[in-house]
Amino acid sequence: MKIGYPCLNLTIGCKADRTFRLKSFSEQRLIETVAGNLDCLQQILRWNVARNILFFRITSDLVPFASHPVCTFDWQGHFREPFAHLGEFIRAHGLRISMHPDPFTLINSLDEAIFERSRRELLYHTQVLDALQLDRTAKIQIHVGGVYGDRSGSIRRFVERFGRLDRAVRDRLVVENDERSYPLRDCLTIHGETGVPVLFDTFHHSLLNHGEDLGTCFERTAPTWRAEDGVPMVDYSTQAAGKPAGAHTASIDVPDFRTFLTRSRPHDFDIMLEIKDKETSAAKAIALARKDKRFTILSPSGSRVLS
Repeated sequence: MKIGYPCLNLTIGCKADRTFRLKSFSEQRLIETVAGNLDCLQQILRWNVARNILFFRITSDLVPFASHPVCTFDWQGHFREPFAHLGEFIRAHGLRISMHPDPFTLINSLDEAIFERSRRELLYHTQVLDALQLDRTAKIQIHVGGVYGDRSGSIRRFVERFGRLDRAVRDRLVVENDERSYPLRDCLTIHGETGVPVLFDTFHHSLLNHGEDLGTCFERTAPTWRAEDGVPMVDYSTQAAGKPAGAHTASIDVPDFRTFLTRSRPHDFDIMLEIKDKETSAAKAIALARKDKRFTILSPSGSRVLS
């Protein structure tokens, strides 16, 4: 078990998602921006490793406009060495890495043009993870998409479109349940048709489900992950008090997380905390998980040991 947070570190004072306006695009602007983003990503990962935060979701904005037709620059070739250096650091410390494109990445859209843009976006995410030279345990998570008034038809369209994606993309994709349209049962149906692993989002499940308890969810999702996919990934959060249903909490609910660790045993998985204060809550979660036999910590020498 590794615990982490998504995209931004609110403590160290740099951002790995700097971008610029499309009308300002130039190769030089892109080079300068990506160089700064990669440098900040390195700082974040080093900061995380020092605190046993061994799961991290890389921002989709690492290379601005990489999937847009305006970008014809060979960013992979230009930044080959920095990416390789980052990947070496990730592998040396056993970090788990993921990415999550924006919600407009819809492979089951009724609009073929939206699917094509989504295909390019997913290819870009795959190219980032490939540039880092990471194996198939580094995943890209997406939602099923829209229902469009026809759930079964939209699921069939997802399955068909999934088959049209590049093999390198398919090898990295995982699909997660959401809180509005596609609960866990639908994601498991899609897995049965495609083999895509199912990422269990505990918060979404609390809002949209078919009555499955936590243990049942782990029992059904764990087998969708093959050995080459790594241990399952799980998204965790809770409801923000006084906010509309689906709003993520600002800080970790310590009693709830402690209960979650207890109720999820004996299943092993890596936990992404979708909580607004990010690394602050990750530190609290790790403090709670240190006595859990599933939890991974680093020894003073930087090697991985069990808690």
